[in-house]
Order: sequence, then C-alpha cells, then structure tokens
Amino acid sequence: MKVAIATDTNSGISFKEAGQNGIFLVPMPVIINSRIYYENVDLSHEDFYELQGKGAEISTTQPAPGDVMNLWDELLKEYDEVVYIPMSSGLSGSCHSAVLFAEEYDGRVAVVDNHRISVTQRQSVYLAKKLSEEGRDAASIKKILEDQAFESVIYISVDTMEYLKKGGRVTSSAAAIATVLNIKPVLSINGDKLDSYGKVRGNKKARRLMTDTIKKDLRERFSDYDKDRITIGVAGTFLSEEAADDWKNEVRNEFPDYRLDYAPLSLSIAVHIGPGCEGIAIMTDP
Repeated sequence: MKVAIATDTNSGISFKEAGQNGIFLVPMPVIINSRIYYENVDLSHEDFYELQGKGAEISTTQPAPGDVMNLWDELLKEYDEVVYIPMSSGLSGSCHSAVLFAEEYDGRVAVVDNHRISVTQRQSVYLAKKLSEEGRDAASIKKILEDQAFESVIYISVDTMEYLKKGGRVTSSAAAIATVLNIKPVLSINGDKLDSYGKVRGNKKARRLMTDTIKKDLRERFSDYDKDRITIGVAGTFLSEEAADDWKNEVRNEFPDYRLDYAPLSLSIAVHIGPGCEGIAIMTDP
C-alpha cells in the first residue's frame, strides 16, 4: 500500500522542503487588491509583508476545488491512497470543502481534520509521513492524527493591533490605546479558535508570558507526556532571519531539554495579525 501525504502551505512547509521529504503541497490563495496570489508560488512572505505595510486590501480564500482535486488525481496515478491534512476546520472552511471533494474518490482520499495550523500542522504532516512509511493505510493514519488533534497549543504575541482592528476583532479605540501604552496582546490557538489569552506592556513581557505559560502547560496539561514525546514549536511573522533566530535562541535557552522545530506562521494568519509577531507551541507525539 503506497500512501501519499499532502497538505497546504498553512503548515509552514515550503515547496523545497516538501520536495526533499516526499510531501505534496497545495498553495493557499491570498487576495491582494482584488488579485489572487499563491503563497510561496508567486507571493513570498517578504513581498506579502511589504504590500501589507503599504496598506493593500488583503483577504484570504479557500483553494479552488480544481487545485486540490487535480493534485489528488495526479497522486492517485502513482499511489494507492492519499492522506490530505488541511488547516484546522475551525479556522477555515477549506477542510470542510476537502471532505466534500473526497466523497468523489471512493475512500481513496482521507481528509484529516486534526484542528492544527503552522508548526502543529507541520508536525502532523511529518507524523503522517512516518506512519505511511511504516505501512499504515490512509484510514489508520487519519484516525491516529484525529485522536491526537487537541494535544497541542500555540501562543502568539501580536506586535500591533492594527490588523486585528481591520479584521473587526478589536475596536479602533482599543487599538489606539494599545499603541500609546505599548500593549501587546497574546493570542492562543487551541484547536478551533484564535482567542485572546492576555495583554502585557512591551515585547519582553509578552515573551515572558508565553514561555511561562508553556512551562505551566508542560507541568499540568501535558504532564502525562515524556519529554521525548514533546516538541516545542517556534513560529512567527518575522521580517528578517535575524528576528526569527533571536526568538528561536530564546526559546531554545528556555527549553533546553526539548526538541525544537520552527515554521513561519502562514499568510492566512498573517493577514489578521500582521508582521512582527512571535509564537511558541507545544506539540505531542502519540
């Protein structure tokens, strides 16, 4: 049984990385000034943040049915089954759409709704790849991933409330006060929702809140997991490699006994939170 593993670019996996590891990607579309671009195809993260900073009108949309199904059709010429791992159904309708598309494939395509995005979604993709190499079929891989779905969490500090304001998540007055007082919101992604977790003044306090919360989660929520079954994820909407490395190094120093993995936050999230955000996650192996 040959099982192909496919995902979308919300996983933070690049096309180069995917090609090196036998993973297949659907690029997520982004609409900028009424034109459709595709993440990591004709729209780099650097170009996206430049356009966003210039005030471009930006929104997200689902992949076209043809883009998803054409990939599946090509894969099924070589593979017996496909496991497709889209972003969380709670953050986009693309997962629900993929489930409907898969009904046309007589069980040969398994769509995994495991409620993850960015580094946590990336971890699920590599777990699926490992399981496929061990000889698991698509149905069993889907079950393992979905049983593990909510055993992860992401915290994100937001550099500015400007983009939350544009998306209607905060009022203009709240955004203005936050700017004056240097307030940094911290958000959480725990399965299906992007929620407010806390607010602090300044970037250092935001980092401390996130790392302290991760330590608390490790002691309490994830206490049943041995260290070798836990990975600490690092993510962000960084404007430079130096900024990404600075955050990665701080996390590595805070959690020296754990595996560390990094992936940029996808443009589907960056639309709503803007550049300069930093994220940290806990991911578990079954």
